[in-house]
Amino acid sequence: MKRLMMASVAVLGLCTTACGTSTDAGNTAQETAATSNDTNPTAPDGRHYLSQPLVRDIFTADPSAHVWGDGKMYIYPSHDIPTETKDDDLGNQYAMRDYRVLRMDEPGGPVTVGPVALDVKDVPWASQQMWAPDAAYKDGTYYLYFPARDKTKDKNGLGAFRIGVATSKNPMGPFKAEPEAIPGSFSMDPAVFQDTNGTAYMYFGGIWGGQLQRWKDGKYDPNGSDTDLKQDDQPAISGKIAKLNPDMKTFAETPRDVVILDEQGKPVLGGDHDRRFFEASWVFKRDGKYYYTYSTGDTHFLNYAIGTSPYGPFTYKGHILSPVQGWTTHHSIVEWKGKWWLFYADTQLSGKNHLRNVKMTELRFNPDGTIPTIDPFVK
Repeated sequence: MKRLMMASVAVLGLCTTACGTSTDAGNTAQETAATSNDTNPTAPDGRHYLSQPLVRDIFTADPSAHVWGDGKMYIYPSHDIPTETKDDDLGNQYAMRDYRVLRMDEPGGPVTVGPVALDVKDVPWASQQMWAPDAAYKDGTYYLYFPARDKTKDKNGLGAFRIGVATSKNPMGPFKAEPEAIPGSFSMDPAVFQDTNGTAYMYFGGIWGGQLQRWKDGKYDPNGSDTDLKQDDQPAISGKIAKLNPDMKTFAETPRDVVILDEQGKPVLGGDHDRRFFEASWVFKRDGKYYYTYSTGDTHFLNYAIGTSPYGPFTYKGHILSPVQGWTTHHSIVEWKGKWWLFYADTQLSGKNHLRNVKMTELRFNPDGTIPTIDPFVK
């Protein structure tokens, strides 16, 4: 695969040893981690990891990080679990069924793993696969947004992905789910951005197993493609955005496309797999600019594009993170204690695509606001 490299810069990798412990989580991450007692472990190809896992007693991925009013870092990840299901393009190997929230007081400090915050059995409309979540806070209430398959059946015998919302008065949960999915929601990977004026927007969507390609005509096709539209010379499938109503539980508008433009102002094409959107939207604002960040999926980059409105369009700028160990790459970016941080995941502890571990490292900016590419390995 083609690898576009930007100017290099030193980055700080946190947690050179295990960051913290928690109560038993009913998982086997510690037992699986052959490197758990190695303070300088190496990847299978001999390279050293830039950062170490934040927790080792459960498997976690897709970290959505937030700093709430108490100044602590709360991370809302997927909770990976062991399964005998083989890897496939639909993501059946990602069999997650509940959420656990992580909390840390200081960068590099101990990490607390919370109890089960929400289980699929407590979501009336959902059948399986609680994938990458996000969270928001407003007026004393914490909101957990999550994708899951509904109880319909497509050509593969699987439900359609919808997005739900659950609420709690505690950032660690437990959360109580609304009885129905958010009306008008579809696909996966919700990411809620609250602008400085208080307006909240949800970004969402993903192709392949995330089913975004099945919504190309505005309604769901249960017999549609399992990957993409096979239109390499046409504009790529876009992620979606919808403004939220003040209740934080419903859309205020019909979802719109999040368009990514190339340097010439033309939409990035479907065949440009190093730059096109695949999944994992995340938006942050810095110096008046909106940064739309996302994963390229099958080429394993984290990318970013910059715009002047939360709706875009966003002009492609480059890679944030080069490919990690493992297939997926899904992230969040947040400012905390005077620095910017990238949260991501790889498969260091297990060597298996569906059993991942969350990491963090410092994110730096060039004077012009561009982001130097981070290498998840060090020489």
